[in-house]
Parts: sequence; C-alpha cells; structure tokens
Amino acid sequence: MTSALTDGTSRAPSTYTYTSRPRALPCQRSRYRDSLTQPDEEPMRYGNIMYDRRVIRGNTYALQTGPLLGQPDSLELQRQREAKKRALARKQAQEQLRPQTPEPVEGRKHVDVQTELYLEEIADRIIEVDMECQTDAFLDRPPTPLFIPAKTGKDVATQILEGELFDFDLEVKPVLEVLVGKIIEQSLLEVMEEEELANLRASQREYEELRNSERAEVQRLEEQERRHREEKERRKKQQWEIVHKHNETSQKIAARAFAQRYLADLLPSVFGSLRDSGYFYDPIERDIEIGFLPWLMNEVEKTMEYSMVGRTVLDMLIREVVEKRLYMYEHKEETHRSPEPEDEPGGPGAVTESLEASEFPE
Repeated sequence: MTSALTDGTSRAPSTYTYTSRPRALPCQRSRYRDSLTQPDEEPMRYGNIMYDRRVIRGNTYALQTGPLLGQPDSLELQRQREAKKRALARKQAQEQLRPQTPEPVEGRKHVDVQTELYLEEIADRIIEVDMECQTDAFLDRPPTPLFIPAKTGKDVATQILEGELFDFDLEVKPVLEVLVGKIIEQSLLEVMEEEELANLRASQREYEELRNSERAEVQRLEEQERRHREEKERRKKQQWEIVHKHNETSQKIAARAFAQRYLADLLPSVFGSLRDSGYFYDPIERDIEIGFLPWLMNEVEKTMEYSMVGRTVLDMLIREVVEKRLYMYEHKEETHRSPEPEDEPGGPGAVTESLEASEFPE
C-alpha cells in the first residue's frame, strides 16, 4: 500500500511509503461447516498453507497421530453414541411404564372410536354412483369452400395489330435452316456409322473364320497329341506288365527250385515220422487191430468170465454138499455113539478116519 502526500508550497514533493506483509483475507461468507467445526467464539485463522498442520513436510516417519483440525475426536463420538443409546433405553422404559388399555373380555373386542367434533363415516369400499348424460347428435362438418384470393391491381389492355410482333415467314426461316442442317448432319452421321458397322462386321467375320480355322487346327493337334499320349501310356503299361510277369515267373521258378531242394530231404523224414506216429498204416492190419482183436479179447474175457463163474458155482455147490454131509455125519455119530475100546494108532479105526478125511477135504 502506497500513499503520497504533496505539499503545494515546497518545490520538491515529499513521499510517504508503507508496505505490509501479504496475508489471506478472511472469508466473509459463512460456510455450511463452520458451525460444526469451529465454535462462534473461536477466532478466524489465516489460510496460509505453509502453517497448516495437515500438510506434511520433511520426514513422513514421524507423522502426528492426533486428530486433525476440523475432524471430530473419537472419544467425543463414542460419548455421543453412548448418550443416544441411554436416551433410547429411557424412552423405551417410559413407553413400557405408560398405562395401557386392558385386554377385552371374552366375546368382545376393542374398536376405534372417533372423538372429533364432526363424525366421518368410514367405509372399506368407496361409494360409487353411476351417472349418465345425453349429448346432441354429431353434425358433419360443412365442406370447406374453395379458396379464391382477392383480386389486386388494375386490369390493363393493349391492342396489337397483325404483323406488329411476329412475322411467321421471316422468323421461321432460320429455324428451318437449323432443322434441315441438323437432319442432314444426323443422316450423314448415321450413314457413316452404318458403313463403319458394316466394316466391323466384315472384320469380325474374317476374324471368326480365322479363329475357327485355328481352333480346328488346335483341336486336331490336341487330338493327335492325345492319341500319342494314350499310345505311349498303353505301350508303357504293356511293357510294365511284361516286366512284372517276367519277374513273377522268375520268382516262381526260384521258389519252386528252393522248395524242391528244401523238400528233397524233408519229405522222407516227414513220411518216416508220420509212419512212426501211425498216420500211414496197412488197412488189413489196421482192420485186424481195430475190429478183430478187440472183439476177440472181449469174447475171450466173456468165456473166461463164464468159466470162472461156473467154477465158482461148482465150488460153492461142492462146499455146501460137503458141509451138509459132514454135519449129518457128526450128528449121526453123536446120536449113535457107543462105548468102544480105543484102537491103536495102527489099527483099523485110524485107517477109516484117514480115509474119511481124505474123501471130504474142506
């Protein structure tokens, strides 16, 4: 800020100078957060960012842990929440202690009663009333009249005599000259175009004839080349078949010779092993071994079995007869035994006993 004071009596003007430090002007308009963040009695602070505690300068390891300016304290927030909880609990307790209407007796129920000065009918369904209204018949709109604009200006007439504005013979002459000239020019152009088209057709006809002759020659050459190629392929195929048959025949001959050499020593050994194994045999001997010998053995076994059975039966009969006679003899001796003197060992009694023993062996 600079102010100058000038004295009119002195020649050299004297100057007074004053300079102040720059500062931010306080905001005169109230903000919506001023009442919450700052109380009314708190003085207005300057907004210099260099002195703001929220701006971090220097080392960031030693940051301030306290609440920043303009932010509520956590303890204050906790106290406010506890106060709200206590107020809510107090309100609920008051509502519980408030006297209430007792429960209705059996067969009755509570009904809301209007206590206002003017009673109002309460209905669940809105009252509806049907009303009708008859209107006049619909009339057709009349047709719109034709629009005729209003006449403006004045009518003026002029008389023109014959031959004053247009002379037909004089005016039509250049038009006829132009028409005739154009017709003649167009006719000449058409004649020249027809001659050119005729020349083009003749050239096309000659070109077609030349192309057809060349095409026929090309087709003849292609057919000749095709026949030569087919003949070449047929000759190659025949030669390949001959070579293939020759190779196949040589392979067969070599295989036959190798088989003959290989089988020369193999056949005798094979036939010998087959003969030893019994695959080659004499039919008569085979018939005797398979048909006659088993039958003969069966018959011999049957005959031997019959003889053994007969011998066994005969032995059983002889044994039974001997046992019966011995039993009868012993029984007879016991019944007709009488006391007799003992014979000497060499007497007739000993001879009789030995004869009986030899006659009836067990």
